[in-house]
Amino acid sequence: MGYGCCGIGVDQVRNFLTREERISLLKEYSDGLEKEVQGIKERIKELEEK
Repeated sequence: MGYGCCGIGVDQVRNFLTREERISLLKEYSDGLEKEVQGIKERIKELEEK
């Protein structure tokens, strides 16, 4: 996080998101979780084959 001369950064995290932004973030999070589960299943399969 960047801080300027007054301690406030240009890339400061916003506290209030729009409904559409929240939905988008939740969908991205869900996609990431699904990919993680797929990776776990693949790893389990690899370990079982050894």
